[in-house]
Amino acid sequence: MTHPTPAPLNRLRKLWREGRPTFGAIATIPSIQTVQIMARSGLDWIIIDLEHGPIDLGSAHAMITATSGTPCIPLARIASNEPWLAKTPMDIGALGINFPMICSRGGAEKAVRSLRYPPRGDRLWGPFHAPFRWGVSMQDYMATADDDMICMITIEHVDAVERIDEIMATPGIDVAVIGPGDLATSINKGGRIDDPEVQALMARAEAGILKSGVPIGGVARTAEQANAMIDRGYLALALGFDWSLFQRGIMASFEGIKR
Repeated sequence: MTHPTPAPLNRLRKLWREGRPTFGAIATIPSIQTVQIMARSGLDWIIIDLEHGPIDLGSAHAMITATSGTPCIPLARIASNEPWLAKTPMDIGALGINFPMICSRGGAEKAVRSLRYPPRGDRLWGPFHAPFRWGVSMQDYMATADDDMICMITIEHVDAVERIDEIMATPGIDVAVIGPGDLATSINKGGRIDDPEVQALMARAEAGILKSGVPIGGVARTAEQANAMIDRGYLALALGFDWSLFQRGIMASFEGIKR
């Protein structure tokens, strides 16, 4: 009796194929409770931040598990484009990796291959805990693992913008996001993302990604900005960090109060 092919665990790629925008946030606080609230508040995806925040792998595992019972897809951002850093988040249940600072075709190819098992890639076997997160057998997890993993690359350096066409021609990239903070820093304009030169680089990156046909993502700080980005073709919009959303909520609570 032939074992039927299981359904994919990850719904993001289907949404993007249909041209439907998705919304997410970046979790930097090592907190199960914070992720539970975020995952139940309408987000399509959450990136567990292993690059800049104080989250260790034990906390990351708990936070990935905290998305259970919701449609929210857990991804992980790693500190560097290294296969050994991507391996464990996948093995504990993340369904994609956000790779920082992709600046060349070679870097993009390395990222793509680290997410897929041979022969499509170089991922080492050992997903001992991921099947438990997703409520499937090891056999069913392995059957869809290559296609479930989202390869999200970040374009966040002037060198990447200069090579945007060769980077975006790399097969296997699922979504490319523009990182304005490091892009500004790369031209010695840290913290000045509204600077005309930074905006010009972002526009060049945007044009290159859109031309490639790969889904594009970025940061939307306001509803007006999000709507404008959606109109330009963005399919993955980060609405903020957990700390910034928390801060904005508190500040909004003070509006209209006599102090």
